[in-house]
Amino acid sequence: MKEGQTDDAGDADLRGGVSREAAEDAVRTLIRWAGDEPGREGLVDTPSRVVRAYEEFFAGYSQDPAEILARTFSEVEGYDEMIVMNDIRFESHCEHHMAPIIGKAHIGYLPNHRVVGISKLARLVEIYAKRLQIQEKMTVQIADTLHSVLQPKGVAVVIEASHQCMTTRGVHKPGAGLVTSRMVGAFREDASTRREFLAMIGMGGPRGLPNT
Repeated sequence: MKEGQTDDAGDADLRGGVSREAAEDAVRTLIRWAGDEPGREGLVDTPSRVVRAYEEFFAGYSQDPAEILARTFSEVEGYDEMIVMNDIRFESHCEHHMAPIIGKAHIGYLPNHRVVGISKLARLVEIYAKRLQIQEKMTVQIADTLHSVLQPKGVAVVIEASHQCMTTRGVHKPGAGLVTSRMVGAFREDASTRREFLAMIGMGGPRGLPNT
């Protein structure tokens, strides 16, 4: 029996209605299409390795981001200043070419009587990153989920990332990066709040995001 299969020929190991065996067969097909032979020694175990890697790359589909944020803390001694967590490194894959997106996220929010554990902010980024993504959508998903569940006075999310779909193929522009942002509530309505957040994440200078 192959690793990851069950006695029912993989029926209990379905993901999206596809068995592990079918996923491995798909990898073999791609290897042949690329011009190599999946049965040769160096590639014989590649299909199973790729499927295991995909389980890790796309683990976010099996996790509920709202559930991660469900536990909050209200005993904060009246703390109502900005909370910022920056440089949250993530690895994702673009939905157009399935090429890696590697970057970092910065999250800020103004609490409204409740705060969430800081590790949960990193988990929130991770859940959305571990899916097929475009950076713009991921930015909105993180900000809107945090705003919906925590109901703070405002949320700000900035993501900086490099996309290998344009650095290793296509236009081949290594070093190019994309910056996206989502400002909700006080961060959108109050320019001074927005500037404070951008300064805290090191983007308040002339190369930072627009302050208007």
